[in-house]
Amino acid sequence: MIADRERTAERLLNSSARNSYDPDVDIDWEAPLAPDKYFLPAHRCTLYGTPLWEGLTQEQRIELTKHELASIASVGIWFEVILMELLVRHSYNADPLTRHTQYALTEVADECRHSVMFARLIERVGCPAYGPGQTAQRLGRLFKSIAFGPSMYAGILVAEEITDALQRESMNDDTVQPLVRMVNRIHVIEEARHVRYAREEVLRDTPKLSRAGLAYHRAMLARTAFIVTRALVHPKVYRSVGLDPYEARRVAWANPHHRDTIRWAGSKLVSFLDENDLIGGPSRRVWQAVGLV
Repeated sequence: MIADRERTAERLLNSSARNSYDPDVDIDWEAPLAPDKYFLPAHRCTLYGTPLWEGLTQEQRIELTKHELASIASVGIWFEVILMELLVRHSYNADPLTRHTQYALTEVADECRHSVMFARLIERVGCPAYGPGQTAQRLGRLFKSIAFGPSMYAGILVAEEITDALQRESMNDDTVQPLVRMVNRIHVIEEARHVRYAREEVLRDTPKLSRAGLAYHRAMLARTAFIVTRALVHPKVYRSVGLDPYEARRVAWANPHHRDTIRWAGSKLVSFLDENDLIGGPSRRVWQAVGLV
């Protein structure tokens, strides 16, 4: 088991050496933004297909995708910081000579660069860093203090794999701003290593759980999925196009297009967690409530 873990970490370290980027060098931050291009694929906007969407002009639709992108990116920073703290804590008593620990620290360095990259993107497009709401902030503090084992790594996957699906689609969509596509491309390439690292830990640790332990990690993970998916788009984004934030959020959460997007973005994640028995029992209702199951 230890040998398998070390071999995986060795491969990930080699991949990091070959395929890492410096956003300061590899992104042209001064390139002009295209006035006719979206910041997310239009059909991934939370209001797409609703009467509120139909009432917006093309310029307003583009503006709304810009603010939704800024919200998702700022929530990404929030979760990257949580992840960095978890990985540093995980490494605190670990043997620094192992490849496993060295890769954990390498991932911290990656996440630092990603957080700065997302911050520069938000700044470049001229939006606020919306971040998560106050409830999510409080629960995030709790999560990073008590998370461990399978629900810690699977919780990391919730944030990484849902946004990864959105970014993979966006980076190949020529209706999206070139700057956004480049940021997404860098993040997707580097995040693939992080997903592999977390998935391997889930695969190793979940079979060791007792019945009570499995119930605990299922409950923790379901709550994490609820918080992350509901935090991605802050209601204040709707003010950018003159909409009431809480009415627009109600419409967004009820929007079948948006619910399909969440289900699609989380489909690979949900299959993986289901196969490893981390979705089940009473916690399944939470996954259903948020639309991932």
